[in-house]
Amino acid sequence: MRPALSDYEHLASGKVRELYRVDDETLLFVASDRISAYDHILDSQIPDKGRILTAMSVFFFDLLDAPNHLAGPPDDERIPAEVLGRALVVQELQMLPVEAVARGYLTGSGLIDYQQTGKVCGIALPAGLREASKFAAPLFTPATKAELGQHDVNISFNEVVGLLGAQQAEQVRDRTLKTYIQGAEHALTKGIIVADTKFEFGVDKDGELRLADEVFTPDSSRYWRADDWKEGVVQQSFDKQFVRNWLTGPDSGWDRAGDTPPPPLPPDVVEATRSRYIEAYERISGLDFSDWIGA
Repeated sequence: MRPALSDYEHLASGKVRELYRVDDETLLFVASDRISAYDHILDSQIPDKGRILTAMSVFFFDLLDAPNHLAGPPDDERIPAEVLGRALVVQELQMLPVEAVARGYLTGSGLIDYQQTGKVCGIALPAGLREASKFAAPLFTPATKAELGQHDVNISFNEVVGLLGAQQAEQVRDRTLKTYIQGAEHALTKGIIVADTKFEFGVDKDGELRLADEVFTPDSSRYWRADDWKEGVVQQSFDKQFVRNWLTGPDSGWDRAGDTPPPPLPPDVVEATRSRYIEAYERISGLDFSDWIGA
C-alpha cells in the first residue's frame, strides 16, 4: 500500500512545487498545477500542468548525459497515490545558490540587457542583434536565486566565481552549456527551438554535481516552432511566455508596474496554455501524454 502524503513531513513550498521528506536521504518533489508569472503566483491553475512538467523532466533526465537527482522511477511505491504522476522521489542535495541559464537566442531579459549595455550578463556581443537573433554559440547567463515574490537578477560569471569558487563555477558553466546543447539539439530534430532554459544544480553527499528540480519544461524554457522562426520579431511560443504575453497585453487590464496582483486567467487562456504544454511534451518526447501516469 502506498503511503499517504500526510505521512511525510512538509518541508517547503515554492511557486509551483511542494517538498516533503521521505527519509534521511530522499525527498518527495511534488509539482502542482499552479502557474507563476512576473514573480506572482496566479489565482488560476492549469489543469494537468504538474503532470506535464513531471513527464517532461523524466523524459529529459533519461535523455541527458548529466547526472541528476532522481532516486526512483515515476511510479515509485513511495509516491502517494494522490500525487502519482506529478511527484518524484529525489536525492537530497546541497543546492547551489545560482540559476544556471543557457541562452541560444536573444530575447527576454537578455534582450533588455543587450539593448542597454551591448552585453548579456557581462558577455560582450556583436552590434546589430535583434529580438530572436541566434548567438554564434550558446551563452551561460547565470542569475541569482531570489526569494519567493522577488526578482531573479542576472549576474556575471565573475560573480558566480565569487559565490561558488572558480572550480565549481567552471563546472556549472560547462555542464550547463553541454546539457543545453544536448537537449536543444534533440528538440530541434522534433521541429522545436529551445531559445533558452534554466537549470538548477546541487551537490550530493559524494561531492558530485547533479541536475535537480525540473529540466527543459515549458515553465523553465522558451519553446519556439522552428518552421516559424524569424529574426527581429517576437516568436509564437508554447511555453509560459504565452501567459506572460496575455498578462502584459491589452486584454488583461493589469499594470505590471503597479501594486495589484495579476488577474485570474480567462478560461480560454487556461485551456490554450494547457494545450501548448501538452503539445510541447508530445512533440519533443514523441510520447502521448494520455499514457502518462495519472493523466
